[in-house]
Amino acid sequence: MPPDGTPPDYGALAARIRALAGEFGFQRCGIAGIELGDDEAYLLDWLEQGLHGSMDWMARHGELRGRPDRLLPGTVRVISVGLDYGRRDDEDAWATLADRERAYVARYALGRDYHKLMRQRLQRLADRIAEVVGPFGHRVFVDSAPVLERALARNAGLGWIGKHTCLIDKDGGSWFFLGEIYVDLPLPIDAPASAHCGTCTRCIDICPTQAIVAPHRLDARRCIAYLTIEHDGAIPEELRPAIGNRIFGCDDCQLVCPWNKFAKRNDEPDFRARNGLDSASLAQLFAWDEDEFLRRTEGSAIRRSGHERWLRNIAVALGNAPTTPETIAALRSRREHPSALVREHVEWALARHGAA
Repeated sequence: MPPDGTPPDYGALAARIRALAGEFGFQRCGIAGIELGDDEAYLLDWLEQGLHGSMDWMARHGELRGRPDRLLPGTVRVISVGLDYGRRDDEDAWATLADRERAYVARYALGRDYHKLMRQRLQRLADRIAEVVGPFGHRVFVDSAPVLERALARNAGLGWIGKHTCLIDKDGGSWFFLGEIYVDLPLPIDAPASAHCGTCTRCIDICPTQAIVAPHRLDARRCIAYLTIEHDGAIPEELRPAIGNRIFGCDDCQLVCPWNKFAKRNDEPDFRARNGLDSASLAQLFAWDEDEFLRRTEGSAIRRSGHERWLRNIAVALGNAPTTPETIAALRSRREHPSALVREHVEWALARHGAA
């Protein structure tokens, strides 16, 4: 109820929320209901087939993802927002992938970690809503709880789920983060976005490890983003050559998507590359000790992988790099590393160069 006691005009409130979202820097905003039955069934089947790999937390909270009102009792609507992070640097990205002595970091991780930034903005949006309607039940989410964010964003009209499982906005492409506010306000909902992939299969065809096993079906166990970020053990040997120089995540399926070619993009200063991560060599990054790694990745999504996985990933990339004195010297410098995981990947890489 608004502070003056009058019943809310939910249609006007929804329009005000969209306007406020724009003021807080979100490029897209929509409102969805909480009915996710088909998406929940799809998720549970995906989990049942083990396609989530070692991400056990997904299985533990599977049902909560498809039932927002169980995650936050009283929820009747979800405000979904999108925040751009991709600049027009596709040519630079391809150039880095082609230069096997350089390190490729997924575009989303080059700058500041988006979680805190988006959460702060969403909370400010929620606070402004409270100024209009008074206290209301809500909770802000930014990849921080069991939420089917892409399905909700699709239902809110932000875009459709592409064959690579990323959300695509026909005007803005796919280079954007998602965040949500679960609310107990019966706001009018937006029309879901319709799909426009057609017969295109470029994302499926280009995947280095063939992780997109069917349209809209990703086998995380083969996905480079999963292997370099989420997976905490040894990377399967048969997949290592295909990883190339990708040391943290992978963007190939987005880089090749036709909808990104002419998409309007917003340059968010917080997401600009830090520490030269868009141009650094593998040998340079492999030389970071743990203290330097922690210092240089402060406020970055990369820090969550930890120094051990960082070295593991770069060792694989160095194994795929040209055989040069610098490459061999870099690998040999970590041959006696305390971590057995790092040592095993270093030996594999040296063997690739005939230097084991």
